[in-house]
Amino acid sequence: SRWEGMKIVVNALMSAIPAIFNVLLVCLVFWLIFSIMGVQFFGGRFYRCVGEDGQTLPVNVTSNVEQCLSLNYSWVNRDINFDNVGNAYLALFQVATFEGWTEVMEYATDATEVGQQPYTEANFPAYIYFVTFIICGSFFTLNLFIGVIIDNFNMLKKKYEGGIVEMFLTESQKAYYTAMLKLGRRKPQRIVTRPHNVYLQVFYDVAMSRRFEMIVFLLIVLNMIAMTVEHYQQPEQITSILDKLNIAFTFLFCIEAIIKIIGLRQYYFTFPWNVFDLTVIVMSVVGIVFEEALRTLVISPTLLRVIRLIRIGRILRLIKAAKGIRKLLFALVISLPALFNIGALLFLITFDYAIVGMSIFGHVKIPELGSVGGGLSELINFQTFANSMVLLFRLATSAGWNDVLDNLMIQPPNCDPLYLNLPNGNCGHPTIAIIYLVTYIIINFMVIINMYIAVILENLSQASKEDTGISEEDIEMFYVCWSQFDPNASQFIRHCQLSDFVASLDPPLGIEQPNAPAVVAMARPIASGEGSHSQAI
Repeated sequence: SRWEGMKIVVNALMSAIPAIFNVLLVCLVFWLIFSIMGVQFFGGRFYRCVGEDGQTLPVNVTSNVEQCLSLNYSWVNRDINFDNVGNAYLALFQVATFEGWTEVMEYATDATEVGQQPYTEANFPAYIYFVTFIICGSFFTLNLFIGVIIDNFNMLKKKYEGGIVEMFLTESQKAYYTAMLKLGRRKPQRIVTRPHNVYLQVFYDVAMSRRFEMIVFLLIVLNMIAMTVEHYQQPEQITSILDKLNIAFTFLFCIEAIIKIIGLRQYYFTFPWNVFDLTVIVMSVVGIVFEEALRTLVISPTLLRVIRLIRIGRILRLIKAAKGIRKLLFALVISLPALFNIGALLFLITFDYAIVGMSIFGHVKIPELGSVGGGLSELINFQTFANSMVLLFRLATSAGWNDVLDNLMIQPPNCDPLYLNLPNGNCGHPTIAIIYLVTYIIINFMVIINMYIAVILENLSQASKEDTGISEEDIEMFYVCWSQFDPNASQFIRHCQLSDFVASLDPPLGIEQPNAPAVVAMARPIASGEGSHSQAI
């Protein structure tokens, strides 16, 4: 109640509970059909005869339960089975989350008749059952959670005449969100004028040339390819070639920086990307110059490799030219406050489940090292709070929850019910374990994680709406071309220059020559001296 951001997210989640409950009801009813079918098809057929090592015996050794018991083997059932509707629901939930579903399908396809030993693909038509359920019960019904959450937030958006994202933001975060939107709409104001000096004009034209930018981009890509060649235990010849290429690329990037500094003068340092490029180049030069010296010092050579890897950051300059990537990153940046609040709620729920897990499953027996399965271990367990949090964050992605469930459902004789005189020893609690993990998966994996999708989709939708019409890239391109015809930044060009200026623009603003009729059709106002203002054009 004291954390406003989390309170806002909880209130938004509470408003979606009725719709989420409806989805759960649809899943229960729809899965009931498959559960009843599963009981009819596979009920009592997951039993098998196992040896002393717990492995299923071949059918040529024992073919049925009577022969199995007569040979002093054990006739046991699978932990996941279809013996009743409840167990069938749990098996289908495991299949729907795609965790261990191949094992369940394997058990079903190997099943024969009740009391008969299973063998490989004895029941081949069982594949049809599981494929149909995955398509209908997983792809369709579970994805309803995403649709319902987004639809509920859209209804709230219409109700409060705001956006989905604002529902997850505090007042201060709304101010940040608004500022970021204004920053995204801001039109370029810095216009680098062409210098009057003839020699500087050459450097300016090269620095502003798109061919020059393409050459630099090609060098960045080649540099990255060269860095990917490096590998463990590489021959000395390759090491020598890579070192020479490192020096060559650094030298070329230094030339690029010098050309831009001379051509753009002091304006070079007004562009953040240029400052970033220069920083990377300086660090690369320092790494080359002091590489041998630093090897003799305490500093690890890994630091030098990190300095080299910083050059990969230059590829981020592609964001400026890649409209789609820039839109994605911008949507991500303005989503950060809302994503942080949702993450805080995710952490709080995980925190509560960790405390409950420690109190109930803290003394459950951990399987021996090297045993089959990826459940509990010496590091992944509920014995400490830190281990519980790590395990639950893993389960928030639904990764391996079925293996953890198997370990939490352990029963005698595989555990000691008198261990340390505890109420349940080191045995598990099957019913409690099922409720604990299933509710955690539904709340975190199916609901809260999908709230991230709702927020990001909303911001992507807003970013797409702002791209309609003339974009800011078009306006920036307009002023870059304008500066070449108006080096003094007077905001006016002569009428005789207008045809060439319009032809120099890129689509959708540009018109290829001959464009005199189109220029005349603009019906633009002409200022004194037969000049045209930039805003008029």
